[in-house]
Amino acid sequence: MTASREVELIRSVNPHRPSPCVSLDVPSRLLALLLVVLGALVLGCAGGGMNVKRVNSAEKKPNNVWVFFTVQKGDDPVGGLTADDFKIYEDDEEVSKFESKQVIQNPEVAAVMYTMLLVDMSGSVTESGQADSLVDAAKSFSDRVGKTQKVGVYAFDGSEKLHSVTPFTEAQGSVQGGLEGLRKFKAKDPSTNLHGAVVEGLRELKSSLDKEKKPLKFGTLVVFTDGTDRAARVTRDDMMKEINDEKYEHYEIYAIGVGAEIGKSHLEDIGRNGTELATDQAKVKEAFDKVAAKLEAHMKRFYLLSYCSPSRKGEHKVRIEAHGKGDNGGSGSLEYKFVADGFGPPPDCDPNTPPAFDMKTPIDEAAKGDEPKTGVGVKAGASAGTKHDEKKEEKKDEKK
Repeated sequence: MTASREVELIRSVNPHRPSPCVSLDVPSRLLALLLVVLGALVLGCAGGGMNVKRVNSAEKKPNNVWVFFTVQKGDDPVGGLTADDFKIYEDDEEVSKFESKQVIQNPEVAAVMYTMLLVDMSGSVTESGQADSLVDAAKSFSDRVGKTQKVGVYAFDGSEKLHSVTPFTEAQGSVQGGLEGLRKFKAKDPSTNLHGAVVEGLRELKSSLDKEKKPLKFGTLVVFTDGTDRAARVTRDDMMKEINDEKYEHYEIYAIGVGAEIGKSHLEDIGRNGTELATDQAKVKEAFDKVAAKLEAHMKRFYLLSYCSPSRKGEHKVRIEAHGKGDNGGSGSLEYKFVADGFGPPPDCDPNTPPAFDMKTPIDEAAKGDEPKTGVGVKAGASAGTKHDEKKEEKKDEKK
């Protein structure tokens, strides 16, 4: 019997019963599934979809509150939001923008960002005429990335250790000069110690970041190579063990390959956040530009919102809502708790005061227990020290 015939029979029995909106031969479970999918689509079209993640937050007398977070829509970073694009709620009551004096501070007041460019200068590169195109591409890359973070350049061949080209610096001239020197680089060992270079690169990157005084530290490793590991100084398994070590859990790693020798699958072992494969030398700059564009976009997802809280005592729940516009339309929010005991002027609260982050409690642990926020999280490439470590450093300086 057809569905239309079934409907006619139903009408003949009960003419007041409304016509079914779907065929009666559709199973009820399938109908339920269709309704769920339709509901999800409706919600998606309604403007949601922003992912707002807290990286760090802090509060300090007289009544300053700082929240460091990222905003993304799917996998795409959302940049360009202003203080007016955020709504602040305390205990589900919106805080007046005139009372909060909310501002977006430059993230660099609390965070430092390093990118290490690790380039393959084995015999297959230096003896095949690839050095010039590599240097040109690397210079363009460092020009772009160096505008927002410190760039360090290291080279590898078949040797056990890396060759320092330019240590991490904010001086663009130093990076450019160091890269120029690679045009005449002669490999001490013409083999390719790719696995060992990745291990040493991550360790050097972490060591350099650990020396920084700022509370939030973001690290990125970009590896360029034209072939597979030939030196066999470090096994692939040992390299992967190092990459997957929890101390690098929040680092970003990209890989760029050129030539037919290396396959994309091998590159993806290294470039867990992205890989680019150039078929020939002419495509090398394009591959570097694509990675640079990703790093630039990722930088724009960070926000440091500062405001003056109206609370004066007790525990309070904060909700920060982000509202996009244009292509980045939609909304999202984050929540956490803080204690406002002793809050209140004098002196008057200045929202432009640099943040005073406390490093004692990882954000993930605080979130699990829904406890008042007293610490810092390590998210999206961040690593953090502690006040205890800072005090030890101060004592060392005093002894000196």
